[in-house]
Amino acid sequence: MSYADLYLGNGPLITGSGPEGVKPAACVFGIPFDSTHSYRPGCRFGPDKIRETFNNIEIFHPNLSVDLEQVHIQDLGNMAHTSSAPEILNMTRRVTDELVKSGVPIFILGGEHLLTYGSYMALPKDVGYIVFDAHYDLRNEFGGMRLSHASYLRRIIEEKGADSILHVGARAYVGEELEFLNEHKIKTISDAQIRAGEGPKLLQDHVSSFESIYVSFDLDVLDPAFAPGVGNPEAEGITTRELFAMIHRLSDVRVVCSDIVELNPYHDNGATATVAAKILSVMVAMGISSRGR
Repeated sequence: MSYADLYLGNGPLITGSGPEGVKPAACVFGIPFDSTHSYRPGCRFGPDKIRETFNNIEIFHPNLSVDLEQVHIQDLGNMAHTSSAPEILNMTRRVTDELVKSGVPIFILGGEHLLTYGSYMALPKDVGYIVFDAHYDLRNEFGGMRLSHASYLRRIIEEKGADSILHVGARAYVGEELEFLNEHKIKTISDAQIRAGEGPKLLQDHVSSFESIYVSFDLDVLDPAFAPGVGNPEAEGITTRELFAMIHRLSDVRVVCSDIVELNPYHDNGATATVAAKILSVMVAMGISSRGR
């Protein structure tokens, strides 16, 4: 039995994709976990909400010549429920390691940001890591926990180093995190640079040095006006247009895995879920388009 068979299969699925029996254009699974959350719990309901919204938005991309209703998106369901951080990380790492060998792009629906410590660590060290996030998540611990949504990136860097990491959009952090950031020379695109219109070019320049990348979208990178339904909202963020302008600059690099995290449906008016579903749709379509060139 595979780890995917062992750990996945719960929850509603993405519907309306093209015929099965062919190699999937993308593989999706959800991780309904938010046990370390510190402000507004509820992100564990994010995966199903993203699916529900994806099933109800238009997924035709004329600019990319891709209609996702004509392709097969394999949805493996949700990870088995647990409130244990070590257990969810172990399951996530095993499943990601298994799925990435198929060569099909993986899309993980969260859930809180801690899950990325499991999924990204399953990939080779030379895979670049791009994270869009209002926070650095570089605390040594938070709430007495070293395994936390606020410290996952510090754990990654302690094991893998910072050479392959680019952090995009931070605007809320503490002194401890800034000290760690400078000490490890972590590359960043600041919120101010994005607002000045420099984000897309800076991002494209960075990813051009990698053959493949992992992309993590913490929805709180957006201003709460565009994404109110997140676990830890921070005012004065970027716009959806600024975010998607940068996303489209990822079209020339192979994205082996992506995650979309921190959607909290209980505090959403539908806008945040729509952004999350749009990110999923665009990223899948860009991958199909780039492989067709």
